Amino acid sequence: MMETLLTWLIAGVVLTFFFFRYWRDHKRSQAEARASADRGALFSDGPKAQHPKISGDHCIGCGACVDVCPEGDVLALVSGKATIINGHKCIGHGLCAEECPVGAITMVMAKASSGCDIPVLSEDHETNVENLFIAGELGGLALIKNAVNQGRDCMDAIAQRIGTRTAEPIEEDVLDVVIIGAGPAGISASLRAAEHRLKALTLEREEVGGTVSKYPRQKLVMTSPVEFPLHGRFTKTTLSKEELIAFWEKVIHRTDLNIRTSEGVESVRKAEDGLFQIRTVRQQYRSRAVVLALGRAGTPRKLGVKGEELPHILYRLIEADHYTDMHILIVGGGDSAVEAAMGLAHQPGNKVTLSYRKGEFSRLKDRNSKRIQEHINAGKIDVLFNSMPTEFRVGTVLIDVGGEIRQLANDFVWIFAGGTPPSEFLKAAGIAFGSSNVDEHRELQEVR
Repeated sequence: MMETLLTWLIAGVVLTFFFFRYWRDHKRSQAEARASADRGALFSDGPKAQHPKISGDHCIGCGACVDVCPEGDVLALVSGKATIINGHKCIGHGLCAEECPVGAITMVMAKASSGCDIPVLSEDHETNVENLFIAGELGGLALIKNAVNQGRDCMDAIAQRIGTRTAEPIEEDVLDVVIIGAGPAGISASLRAAEHRLKALTLEREEVGGTVSKYPRQKLVMTSPVEFPLHGRFTKTTLSKEELIAFWEKVIHRTDLNIRTSEGVESVRKAEDGLFQIRTVRQQYRSRAVVLALGRAGTPRKLGVKGEELPHILYRLIEADHYTDMHILIVGGGDSAVEAAMGLAHQPGNKVTLSYRKGEFSRLKDRNSKRIQEHINAGKIDVLFNSMPTEFRVGTVLIDVGGEIRQLANDFVWIFAGGTPPSEFLKAAGIAFGSSNVDEHRELQEVR
């Protein structure tokens, strides 16, 4: 009898021990999740584009969506349910929806108030201007995977319309489609146009690759498989900038696409005959349809600080290994800024300082947040929070750090303050912005 009682007592102690550990860890994780959610609410009012919508009635709290997110603490389990705690970090991977075993997650666009600067688009990515499409991050979605998929889908819609319309006389110089931009979305659309045997022209103001070509060397640019037209499924989940551009160039040369680089587009206008007139720095084209694959970066945003016109003030970093034994200042607190700072800090002899106007980093990818902290702890990068440059000079820079003006030795400055989106260009083309749907805007145009 005593042996049986002792056995039950030991079993109870063991179970109590493990239950207490589980309860303690659960309480800690819940507290951390709520604290992270409170911090996230301070930095933004939620997701800005595509993000997960979680059904509380169907969520079983397995945590699969939390574990699979590449951006870190976007999701967490709160009170046994998956919850968005840092919506501003979400860039629409969609892996959470794919991983959910009960289908409790669907990907949706942000609420109207968050998307007021996003063009009005249909499910086919068509704007309120008929046969004028937008593909890629200009439409509100980040990620190369999304850009490739949208470029392909736009061209499918255009090919279907051209293939099903009644025969009509078209002048020889009229193109089926003009694609503006040769980044991920533009290249995908160009390949799909070749696959459909459309008479297409792709215009790029700089070089093939778009924004990707401006990334620092060896930057990883893909995190999930994607289907490229005329190639098939590209299954590599990590790919450097150089590898991706080399792949694009190989496919482009193999398919002999009609791409013209160093030819920026100045305006797109739909004429009374229904054709689009596309004016570039060189000439004018006419087309039945247009796909805008411009990206959202636009032109780099400047600080408006005295001395910013000096030649050592730069806005893009491509070859970090070209800069050694330098005093370098990075201005900004986003992923581009910290990646540039870390890349330059690895070069021999560089002393790198990062200036950020806020008191802490708030919008970094999880991997960048961890890496930058490691660089700070190791003394490789000096970070000045609550700071802002006040004047750039040859050889020095003045920085306001919490109200105190400091002078630092300086050879080069990189400014990562975002870009000015091509909103005026889009509005001049007749594209509407906001929360209404395409049909509502077309009805308003007809009334006017």
